[in-house]
Amino acid sequence: MTTKNRDEVREFLTTRRANVRPDQVGMAAGANRRVLGLRRTEVALLAGVSVEYYTRLERGNLAGASDGVLHAIASALQLDEAEREHLFDLARAANESPTQRRRRSRPGTIVRPSLQLSLDGLTGGPALVRNGRMDIIAANMLGRALHAEVYSSPERPPNLARHVFLDRSSAERFYPDWDATADSIVAILRAEAGRDPYDKDLQDLIGGGRYTDSLEAQTNL
Repeated sequence: MTTKNRDEVREFLTTRRANVRPDQVGMAAGANRRVLGLRRTEVALLAGVSVEYYTRLERGNLAGASDGVLHAIASALQLDEAEREHLFDLARAANESPTQRRRRSRPGTIVRPSLQLSLDGLTGGPALVRNGRMDIIAANMLGRALHAEVYSSPERPPNLARHVFLDRSSAERFYPDWDATADSIVAILRAEAGRDPYDKDLQDLIGGGRYTDSLEAQTNL
């Protein structure tokens, strides 16, 4: 477990607790309520755990929490599917050993010939395949033509996030609503970071070299 993981867990659980009103879970708010959303005692009651144990979790220590406890906490906080998945991602990261925690590169993505043939057979419109880091790993001819500006970058593999944040003038011409596109890409990268926070290639994309001031500032990962 790292300090970053503890901070992310603490922020995630406290903000989600603040978003749930007592009346949403069948509890009376009371006249002298001083907190936004639920109290820790109320979350613990709803989840069927002790207040002390939930307090430990909310302070950032998810190590050792069972799937049953995580599901109960997610239900008590009324997490949606994406938030529930993020909670489990945070728990997996908390349980990784120091050896597992070292930055690692994922194996290169190999596009099966059958997949590329399928893409090439789509001649009525552009088609591409990307991964969670927003790398374009395969495309048909129209897909490559549509994203010619992305492919014009010397960086490989071609990456949609780099294009949106580091070649903004070009991206704003391509995307009618740049802000919505940027928000969507940030959400995808955050989800990917939650699934594998020690992915070296993702860390290099966000904070590596000349990308630090622009892409990292936008994504805040």
